[in-house]
Amino acid sequence: MLISAAVCPHPPLLVPEVSGGAAPELDGLRDACDQAVRELSTDTDTDTGDTVVDTLIVVGGGPETRRYGPDAYGDLRPYGLDLTFTHPKGTVRRERLPLSLTIGCWLLTRSPEDVPQDVRYQAVAEDAEPGECLRLGHELAGSAERVALLVMGDASACRSEKAPGYLDGRAEPFDAGVARAFGNADAASLAELDPGLCRDLVVAGRAAWQVLAGAAGGDRFGARLLADEAPYGVGYLAASWRRSG
Repeated sequence: MLISAAVCPHPPLLVPEVSGGAAPELDGLRDACDQAVRELSTDTDTDTGDTVVDTLIVVGGGPETRRYGPDAYGDLRPYGLDLTFTHPKGTVRRERLPLSLTIGCWLLTRSPEDVPQDVRYQAVAEDAEPGECLRLGHELAGSAERVALLVMGDASACRSEKAPGYLDGRAEPFDAGVARAFGNADAASLAELDPGLCRDLVVAGRAAWQVLAGAAGGDRFGARLLADEAPYGVGYLAASWRRSG
C-alpha cells in the first residue's frame, strides 16, 4: 500500500558540484527536494517506534522499463563530475542507473537517516503508454505493506526561447496544471496526461508521474506543492504526498 510519495525533478544541475558557480540559483529547489524526501518516512509506529515505511522505491524514466537491484549505483561522470555513489544502505556497485534514478539516489545520500533499509529502483520507459504506467504503479504499491515512492521527473523543457525545447506557448499552462495536480494529490489528472502533448513539450516526467497515479489509485492523500520553478526554461516541481487517515 502506498503510504507516502515525494516528487522531485532530476536535472544534473541539482547537484552543486555539477552546477558550480550557478549552484546558489537552485538552493531553494534543493531544499524543497530535501524536505520532500524527509517527509517520506517521518511518521513512526507508536507501539514499536519503527518508521511507518517498509520499502522505498525510487521511480524515474529510462530507456526501458526494468528494476535495478541493491548493487545499482549513480554515476555523474557523463555530466563532467567524477562522482559515483550508492544509496546510504548500498554496499556494491555493478549496475549504472539512468539519470533520473541517479539523481534520486543522490537525494537519498543527503538524508541518510530518513532512508529505510529496503530501497529499490524502478525505471519506466519514457515512451510507455499510460495504461502500462498505471499498472506498474499498482504493482509497486502492492509490493510491500507500507510503500513510499520517490518519483523523479522534469516538467516541460519549452518554457523559454533558451530552453532545450525552445519556447512553446502551451508549456506554461501545462506545467501549471501538473503543479495543481501535485498540490491537490490529484492522481486522476496525472493519469490523463497525454503522451503526445508531453512529447511535444519535452516533458521528461510524464511516465513516472503516471506510475505515481497508478500507485495512488483512488485513495486519498494530503499534499503539499513545495516548489514550482523554471530557472532555465525547464519546469521543476517538488511535492510531498501522505496518505490521509
